[in-house]
Amino acid sequence: MRIGFVGLGRMGANMVRRLLRDGHEVVAYNRTPEKTKEIEGEGAMAAFSIAELVSKLQKPRAVWVMVPAGDATEAQIEELMEHLEAGDTIIDGGNTNFHDDQRRHAALAQKGVNYVDAGTSGGIWGLQVGYCLMVGGDEPAVKPLEPIFLSLAPAGGYLHVGGAGAGHYVKMVHNGIEYGLMQAYAEGFEILHASAYPLDLAGIADLWMQGSVVRSWLLELAARAFKANGQDLDHLKGYVADSGEGRWTIQEAIDHDVPAPVITLSLLTRFRSRQDDSYGAKVLAALRNEFGGHEVKTE
Repeated sequence: MRIGFVGLGRMGANMVRRLLRDGHEVVAYNRTPEKTKEIEGEGAMAAFSIAELVSKLQKPRAVWVMVPAGDATEAQIEELMEHLEAGDTIIDGGNTNFHDDQRRHAALAQKGVNYVDAGTSGGIWGLQVGYCLMVGGDEPAVKPLEPIFLSLAPAGGYLHVGGAGAGHYVKMVHNGIEYGLMQAYAEGFEILHASAYPLDLAGIADLWMQGSVVRSWLLELAARAFKANGQDLDHLKGYVADSGEGRWTIQEAIDHDVPAPVITLSLLTRFRSRQDDSYGAKVLAALRNEFGGHEVKTE
């Protein structure tokens, strides 16, 4: 199958490589031409503009957009719509808010263009092990694309989960769960690190991978991180960003009156990691000093 691919970042380029490896033809475009030339050298057909990309695709065309969610994706879809025709399909594989998917699906449908949202998980390991794909959109638009989805995903790793926005909705909640899992591992290993016992954290992470109920790929990655960086992680700064999905998951929980304390606190802990010296903590220290005369530390 021939498909257009826009966005050759860390995930996008590896997705193209996986498709090429499985015999698909990929017309690849990236805003920086150096990345386009690099993937051309690996077998992709290069395009150095959106117009050129569309011209090299067979009707009905399919174009996968793999750029940062928000304004970048919006601009890319708008530019594609200047060249696509009725019957063509846009697949958004980024971490888009499902409300945006619903809006775009309706707007593109008025012009006869299909819109498919593909929640994609796998990170930099996807080339090797495959990408978990949570796909939303109309069945007539999704079905012809299944050869692409099945090549990108490992066995059992692709599912058409529902209509417009459903793919990114499921991916949103997936990432919210990820926040909670990561926070639990972080707290557990911090307790182990603070222990009076001289514990080998990488060894413990490897141990827990052998039949333990807490084994997971994240735990395997923790072991790798301790081995690569040393278990004190001295050269890393404890600043944790978020890309939005945790916030959206919590908002959805609020909208549906679903208690989600673990995911919520995991997100708030990420916010705390970005403060060099928390003003709130200073207020707490001041209050303890005022009501109980408790000791405070000053700069």
